[in-house]
Amino acid sequence: MEQLLQLPLLTILNFLPLVGVAMLMMLPGHGAGTDNTAKHVAFWTSIATFIVSMFILLHFDGSFAGLQFVEQKDWMQLGGVRVLYKKGIDGLSVWFVVASAFLMPLCFLAAWDSVKERVREFLIALLVLETMMIGMFTALDFILFYVFFEGVLLPMFLIVGVWGGSGRVHAAYKFFIYTLLGSVLMLVAVMAMCIHMHTTDMTAMFNAHFPKEWQTWLWFAFFASFAVKTPMWPVHTWLPYAHVEAPTTGSVILAGILLKMGGYGFIRVSMQMLPAASHEFTNLMFILSGMAIVYTSLVALVQGDLKKLIAYSSVAHMGYVTMGAFTGTVQGMEGSVMVMLSHTIVSSALFLCVGVLYDRLHTREIARYGGVVNNMPHFALFAMLFTMASIGFPATSGFVGELLAMQGAFLVNTWMAAVAGLGVILGAAYMLWLYRRVFFGPLVKPDVAEMKDLTWKEYAVFIPLAVLTLWMGIQPGAFKDITAPALRAIVVSYQQRAPVTSQALPVEEPAPLPTKKPAKQGEH
Repeated sequence: MEQLLQLPLLTILNFLPLVGVAMLMMLPGHGAGTDNTAKHVAFWTSIATFIVSMFILLHFDGSFAGLQFVEQKDWMQLGGVRVLYKKGIDGLSVWFVVASAFLMPLCFLAAWDSVKERVREFLIALLVLETMMIGMFTALDFILFYVFFEGVLLPMFLIVGVWGGSGRVHAAYKFFIYTLLGSVLMLVAVMAMCIHMHTTDMTAMFNAHFPKEWQTWLWFAFFASFAVKTPMWPVHTWLPYAHVEAPTTGSVILAGILLKMGGYGFIRVSMQMLPAASHEFTNLMFILSGMAIVYTSLVALVQGDLKKLIAYSSVAHMGYVTMGAFTGTVQGMEGSVMVMLSHTIVSSALFLCVGVLYDRLHTREIARYGGVVNNMPHFALFAMLFTMASIGFPATSGFVGELLAMQGAFLVNTWMAAVAGLGVILGAAYMLWLYRRVFFGPLVKPDVAEMKDLTWKEYAVFIPLAVLTLWMGIQPGAFKDITAPALRAIVVSYQQRAPVTSQALPVEEPAPLPTKKPAKQGEH
């Protein structure tokens, strides 16, 4: 066991999907036989990646606030700036790494029968996307962080633009242009910070004191990229189009992981590295978060397309993420991360539910359904659970995160807490309206009456998601306790460097971010 822990596990986890890519590229010819072999190769590669991620999670010390499984190598010198190859995880990133590896096998199962053209290329795009996602959440070097953060654009652009719906080209270009424009400013900010610090090591910047006049410009540069990726109002308009045109698996990855990259960036970079500017623009973030929660919930109420409604609900839920993070409180920060984790499970499950309906009836129009519970009772039960989780029903994953985020908001701005409470009511309205229209009522449409209940592959996809939804709701400590030490350290560091006080902050704790040494994992 000790020998295994001394391996560069994060590098193995990061690049293991590319082994599957190499195997897929070596498969001879085309046709049904080759496509079937390719599906098995991609699926078992994703299973192997998930097993490695679980090994890392099981050996992760949740009581430790600092970085673990650190790997570091000098890479090069660029104009006096020391560039590293550095990886590591802490309580903030570990769950997102596991979530990235967890969702991918489910995506391959969901796409097993639905993707029929250019199958091998589709599988390669998904595996490359997995590499980029895991790489971003494990990167501790700013150059690596930027490369992986922007690297997700290309495979997702191809997934939407090649395997999407009739308007896929427009949706893919809109997604690409929106995210790329913000990323240019982010690159300038990364270069400025690295030149100032003479290193690309992100850990050296966690407690650095950048000049206050710098922080404002740096903050807005990162904001331009993270806000689009989150996405925040009013730069959210690319998301509904991308979701509508993307294949089911593309929507699952987009909602489940890619949106969390923006939220993760706000906490990791904005709050941890630029605390003075983050405090200065807290009210701006509250206003934009409130608009996202209320406005997009109202828009969701009038949607007639299944995917568009869930896409707008995602924007509303990410409003709770940014609201909680910028409260600067332990409760708000923990709530922000818990909302992201819950949304990873629940939004993925809801888009998979849409995929089940679309595979049978080939339409996403809500009005075309009704009475589905009569001939698909098992599917209706799963959909009910995920709907309840989406509205934050107690004993489901959505409850704890929203409660903590609103508690954090209440401690610093009662008006923001009131707006968040209104968002919960609106969320219940549009999700319950959706469920009633699709599943209840008389079964009068002949094509709906012919729809069959779930297949074994669909059960295999929904059961793990349902278990996690209930587990996170009933036993949230299993998830929150692992993230809490790292988040508390970030909050204390933020409080020490920003002019903010709150009864919610554990001011007596130090602000450590040391590296976890060998008992769990040595440096490489």
